[in-house]
Amino acid sequence: MGAVSSKLEKALAEAPEDERYYGLENFGNTCYCNSVLQALYFCKPFRERLLKYGATLSSTDENLLNCLADLFAQINSSRKKVGVISPKKFVQRLKRDNELFRGHMHQDAHEFLNYLLNQSCELLEQEAKAAAPPGQQQQQPPPATWVHDIFQVGW
Repeated sequence: MGAVSSKLEKALAEAPEDERYYGLENFGNTCYCNSVLQALYFCKPFRERLLKYGATLSSTDENLLNCLADLFAQINSSRKKVGVISPKKFVQRLKRDNELFRGHMHQDAHEFLNYLLNQSCELLEQEAKAAAPPGQQQQQPPPATWVHDIFQVGW
């Protein structure tokens, strides 16, 4: 065990200073959610865009994307390189927004990822539409979002 621990400590010591390695607290059936959130956190273009987006939000805004931005900001601003964080606010919002995730059944990570990315695009499109000049709000389709830019093949 000591050799494993020292290998881990060595790897963390050699890791970039700005990286954070956090586990997410499991609420009984949220491993599908935690694995997707950790994968998205380590998708650097997504993390950087989400942190930039989160920095522009007011404290009264709350939707799934804003809760995710808040979670990533908590991890990113931590002084420690490793730790555990609770995604409680995010999970509560997820369950409030979608009844499929309310029960105690295990969920599919792929379905959750699709839901999260689609919901993020919809929220960003709604924000872009609301910010458009009044005459243009209904005339044009919503522009591609930064989520589209990162994940949509052939865009």
